[in-house]
Amino acid sequence: MDRSHLKACKRIVVKVGTNTVMKSPSEIDYRKLDRLAYVLTELHHSGKEVILVTSGAIGVGASFLGRDTYPDSIPEQQALASVGQTALMNLYSRFFGYYSQNVGQILITRDVTDQPLAVENVRNNLFTLLDEGIIPVINENDAVSVDELRFSNKFGDNDTLSAIVGEIMEADLLIILSDVEGLYTSNPVEDPNATLIPIIQEINQGVYDMAHGKGSEFSSGGMTTKLKAAEIVMENDHMMVIMSGDEPSDIFDVLEGKNIGTLFANK
Repeated sequence: MDRSHLKACKRIVVKVGTNTVMKSPSEIDYRKLDRLAYVLTELHHSGKEVILVTSGAIGVGASFLGRDTYPDSIPEQQALASVGQTALMNLYSRFFGYYSQNVGQILITRDVTDQPLAVENVRNNLFTLLDEGIIPVINENDAVSVDELRFSNKFGDNDTLSAIVGEIMEADLLIILSDVEGLYTSNPVEDPNATLIPIIQEINQGVYDMAHGKGSEFSSGGMTTKLKAAEIVMENDHMMVIMSGDEPSDIFDVLEGKNIGTLFANK
């Protein structure tokens, strides 16, 4: 399928997962954060409206507190998230600031997305930030959430949240940066014959059957949650790409229509 139509995408949501933010459960990937800030700033300067949805608060909190593993109890997870949300936003402010780009944080819980008035407030805030030339940085508010934390995550490591944000803002494209290059015919870790699927135009049970696993030891999202996000996006006649987050500058190539990752599009 010709992807040249991706060049026309104006409003773009980029979701970065814990696996992209963190090198390991206790080590932050500063290089990727820097490259992500550069890429999104360049997109903004080129006239795109960019919204960043980020995971990683618990991981960053664990790193700052010198933890090698994540706790099982919700209060301990909330404590790490509280530390991590502040630290992660400080990192984004620093890296984006290096490129003279302002960012603004919005923390969301699932109940917000179920309330029309709250959704309208979120939409108004986001449009105001975009109008002011500020890149919004959205994260799930793990510090006060209970049923949205790592071990019972409703948003699926923010995959679903990014799709909901795209729906609220009528974004043309959602790009999910992951630790895999896209959707494969089977689990590439287990099957050496697995091949990358360049485009999905309909999500059915056969597509879900190709998705396996919950993600890494420090991520709650997996391919299944990404497919659920894709369903939301496609129901609104918009597009989504799952691609590797190893090199954020590949986003430029995606928007030039190159065959990178898996594109989810109705037509």
